[in-house]
Amino acid sequence: MAVSNNTIFDDVFRTMIEKMPELVIPLINEVFGTNYPADIPIIQQRNEHQTEDGEIITDSNLCIGNLIYHIECQSTSDSTMIIRMVQYDFSIAMDHAEKRDGKYYMEFPQSCVLYLRGKGEPDFLEMVMVMPDGRKMEYQVPVVHVQAYTKDEIFQKKLIFLLPFYIMRYEKNRDQAETDPVFLEGMLKEYADIEEYLEEELLDQDREQAYRDMIELIRRIADYIFADRKKVKERLGDIMGGKVLELETDKLIKLGRAEGRAEGRAEAQQQAIKETIKMITNLMNSMKWTVKQAMDALGIPEEERYKYVDGLKQK
Repeated sequence: MAVSNNTIFDDVFRTMIEKMPELVIPLINEVFGTNYPADIPIIQQRNEHQTEDGEIITDSNLCIGNLIYHIECQSTSDSTMIIRMVQYDFSIAMDHAEKRDGKYYMEFPQSCVLYLRGKGEPDFLEMVMVMPDGRKMEYQVPVVHVQAYTKDEIFQKKLIFLLPFYIMRYEKNRDQAETDPVFLEGMLKEYADIEEYLEEELLDQDREQAYRDMIELIRRIADYIFADRKKVKERLGDIMGGKVLELETDKLIKLGRAEGRAEGRAEAQQQAIKETIKMITNLMNSMKWTVKQAMDALGIPEEERYKYVDGLKQK
């Protein structure tokens, strides 16, 4: 799972959308007041949209039920974000424009912006569009402030999608985390809780790959935030990577057991062949029989006789 440090937040966001799209459902329910079940089908549509000025690439473009959802991931507040959102949403709507009763209809997507830093306002991005006849249309896009959610709120609302970005609330406390043992232990306790929660929600539900992917994405952003804080990185890595190592160990043990059983079966089969060859040879010597006569007497099926030929030749 390659993630570039230059675009790490976008890369992690898009990795979750592509590899674990089901995790976005609780977030959509939270933002838009919907009540989609966790297993509702999700159709991922193309993020590349052609315009006269070139190509526009959106972060997500999902079809759920009969609606289109568009979520953009933004690391910091941007005063021009609403302009970009209108441009993105217009492009998505154009892709789905259709003619009905002699008129073209453009249906805009359900959109929101995910702000990874900051906890403040606004709750909505807004633009007023003035039509040629003077009518005004207010366009609103809801904003999700990731850092405004506590760990317990994320757990309660099953907003697993937000967990890779949770570490960013400690971004301004990097020095303190490295030098203050009490502060560090508090942060590590939170991540021990997060790891335990992921075990319950993913690993214990037979979703091992999703668990592994989520742990890796959490670690990638944590390593980026604490890139020059060796102690913090190591301690976080121990907590978030411990279960993955345990899973690998379990797999190796199971593989060893399976190989041992296979080797045991192979050894037993070889021993049985040796004993049968000895019996064939004894009959041939004592009764002056041919190989075929000895095998017939022992009731060895025709399709299995090839197993003993090489051994008899060596006799």
